Amino acid sequence: MKLEIRLQEVIINAIESLYGQVVTAGQLSLQKTKKEFEGHYTLVVFPFLKMSKKGPEQTAQEIGEWLKANASEVSSFNVIKGFLNLTIATTCWIDVLNEVYAAESYGITKADNNSPLVMVEYSSPNTNKPLHLGHIRNNLLGFALSEVLKANGNRVVKTNIVNDRGIHICKSMLAWQKWGNGETPESTGKKGDHLVGDYYVMFDKHYKAELAELQSKGLSKEEAEAQSTLMAEARNMLRLWEGGDVETVSLWKKMNSWVYAGFDETYKRLGVDFDEIYYESETYLDGKDTVLNGLKNGVLYQKEDGSIWIDLTAEGLDHKLLLRSDGTSVYMTQDIGTAQQRFKAHKDLNKMIYVVGNEQNYHFQVLSIVLDKLGFEFGKGLVHFSYGMVELPEGKMKSREGTVVDADDLVDEMVATAKETSQELGKLEGVSEQEANNIARMVGMGALKYFILKVDPKKNMTFNPKESIDFNGNTGPFIQYTHARIQSILRKAAEQGISIPTTLSADISLSVKEEGLVQQVAEYASIVKQAGDEYNPALIANYIYDLVKEYNQFYHDYTILKEENADLKNFRLILSDNVGRVVKSGMSLLGIEVPDRM
Repeated sequence: MKLEIRLQEVIINAIESLYGQVVTAGQLSLQKTKKEFEGHYTLVVFPFLKMSKKGPEQTAQEIGEWLKANASEVSSFNVIKGFLNLTIATTCWIDVLNEVYAAESYGITKADNNSPLVMVEYSSPNTNKPLHLGHIRNNLLGFALSEVLKANGNRVVKTNIVNDRGIHICKSMLAWQKWGNGETPESTGKKGDHLVGDYYVMFDKHYKAELAELQSKGLSKEEAEAQSTLMAEARNMLRLWEGGDVETVSLWKKMNSWVYAGFDETYKRLGVDFDEIYYESETYLDGKDTVLNGLKNGVLYQKEDGSIWIDLTAEGLDHKLLLRSDGTSVYMTQDIGTAQQRFKAHKDLNKMIYVVGNEQNYHFQVLSIVLDKLGFEFGKGLVHFSYGMVELPEGKMKSREGTVVDADDLVDEMVATAKETSQELGKLEGVSEQEANNIARMVGMGALKYFILKVDPKKNMTFNPKESIDFNGNTGPFIQYTHARIQSILRKAAEQGISIPTTLSADISLSVKEEGLVQQVAEYASIVKQAGDEYNPALIANYIYDLVKEYNQFYHDYTILKEENADLKNFRLILSDNVGRVVKSGMSLLGIEVPDRM
């Protein structure tokens, strides 16, 4: 915002004129004035006390008097201890609103061919189960982070690594082979990912029964696990797959194809997408080769059982397994291979960001060090976007036991609840059934996405479907309804033949609330930048909520269409339009649609 830059310039001039010292913009601490005090911006004067050789209040008073006398931007000031609160002239706020109004996409920086290239990995599902609530938070965070980084002028590649191989995949395959009776998604009417997930749960059920039987014969839990024939069969299936056994690979391809079709349907409903998709089955061999080369070069070591490890005790960590004794890979092996492929495919890649839960903090700390030790410079620059777990009010979820909250079921529930709630509140009156269904979809998905994205990613959270769908408070539907309200005002203005000018007259008297709302709209650009710098989409979510909360108060306190002063009416319409545009832009960065009618 040009106003803040101009303020910094006049404050720098004030310091030089008063104290003969040259300071930079970086030395100024200029903040938005707290609500309980009068003013728009607050300057912290403590850094200038050595220059003034006076106390904080006297220094603030001197700077305030100089600014009021010499800077047209400052209309008045007040001093609270070492803080100088500046009130900005109304004409400046008119200029600010004109600046925002004239911008094609205010707050958004477009990338060009020379912009930094950032790759964001998210989703990373296993092909042995459908997506669940935990995946929803991952996908929504990954997509939102990608959009926020784009809005900050980065070129972004959204990518997904599908964990399509390993012992967990073999468990589903083995269970289907043993007890599936040739079932398919077509024969059962089930989504493919759900069908395969059922067999993963079935394996665990039979495995637990086998362990219980062995333990009833006097074996310890560890002995029973070692003698489990079912687990031995699953491990053998993994060896057959890695050995290229035709029958095993054919079954693997068939069941994975069912899962991919199911995933694609869920991704579409969530409104997330990917520019590139990698598959562990296609990257783990590169990782294995790199590990074997690392062994040959003495970076890694081999135990007597043939397994390959790296010693990270010098880094304050422990010894990390990179290849099992039977030659099969671990997740680390796959991630090494995937990282290599990505940096090879994108030679100008500046940053690789992994959106993965905080239970994997150690894994990504190790991955970065291992890649660096293996000779890959990009290892040091990997970023783990670590986020907290999501639970329901009932508690944690467990995939093996089939107690997870399925993503598809949750989406269905959210949309159905949104329609029911909207009808009860009379928000779907006068719209067609098709439009009502579309609004219910927008509101249901908006409620789900916003409730998850408004929470700081680093924090664990509890998702409460009932709370999220509320049309009041810090929720998606409240924001969506405010946007619809603004569009209704603008439609009525058009119906009344009101022609809104492209530029506002500077000669208008505004209230403190109106000036504050203009200031809040203008803050959008700095919030988008902060969200990109801090990798925190929640900053945008909560900014949008604060903005619509203030707008609704303004709407309640002031007339818009019935305002008799034409200039003031135009100002309020343009202000409303810009609030709506910022809300739509900010929600779009979160992957949330906003309806024009509700």
